[in-house]
Amino acid sequence: MELKRFKLKQNTQKAEDKNLSFRAFDIENFNISEYLNPHKNDHFFILIVEKGKIDIQIEENVFNLKSEKISIVFPDQINFLSNPSSDLKARIILFEEVLFCSDILKNELSPYNVNLSANLNCNALNKEEFKNALALVESIQTIYNSPTLVKKEQARFYIKIFLLGLIESIHGQHPILHQKTNQHVYIAFKKLLNEQFKSQRTVQYYAEKLGITPKKLNEITKKHCNETAINAIHNRILKEIKRQLLFSDLSHKEIAFNLGFSSPSALNKFVKSKLKETPTELQIELSQIYNT
Repeated sequence: MELKRFKLKQNTQKAEDKNLSFRAFDIENFNISEYLNPHKNDHFFILIVEKGKIDIQIEENVFNLKSEKISIVFPDQINFLSNPSSDLKARIILFEEVLFCSDILKNELSPYNVNLSANLNCNALNKEEFKNALALVESIQTIYNSPTLVKKEQARFYIKIFLLGLIESIHGQHPILHQKTNQHVYIAFKKLLNEQFKSQRTVQYYAEKLGITPKKLNEITKKHCNETAINAIHNRILKEIKRQLLFSDLSHKEIAFNLGFSSPSALNKFVKSKLKETPTELQIELSQIYNT
């Protein structure tokens, strides 16, 4: 299956869009058909449901969105929409990564940055929180429809306020985020893992890079994601195996060498030990999930 990658700059509905870093639509004015097939985005995708329901699959997880739920898809997360109800009323905001509060989250708000992409994939707000969020979305949409130089800057602030409000809301829903020790180490581990998982697969390597012992790294990963460090490493590799099996044209041999395995049989052994099935069986299973 060929996986499309949607680019914000190519989504132009009017002349002003070429100079905007965001888009905002009612779902009926949005080309939802393209989003019914698995794809990646080079931008953030926010779906705010006011009425009715719709499903969104992000990576391997399916979220049932209904009134007062919000989903944020991060850049390069595989996703698609399905089963929109006939009474669906929803809004969509697309925006470039530069508008996300990355610098703030890396520094002043680092405790909030633990597993943030997964935590923001599906959010249920209370009526007051949703009302406030929707008011910001409406302001963003109004500016999008009639942008000026000053209003564009206002919209960027509104998007950041919206995101920070949502982050604050999920902070209260995840008790682990309130702990004030070792978040920065866990975040550094996840970042390093994403960069090095193809070539570095030992707990010892990551512990040394982080300046801690393997035992300490295990304690931290168990606290933040309820798994050992080696399981976190293996799960990251499995995630990439699944992506490449489903969305690339590479053979199993090419995938094996691309992901640092010594041979296709080593890839086969790894997948079978973790999932009790062969890469071929896994590929068929994933194809069925994404093509139903």
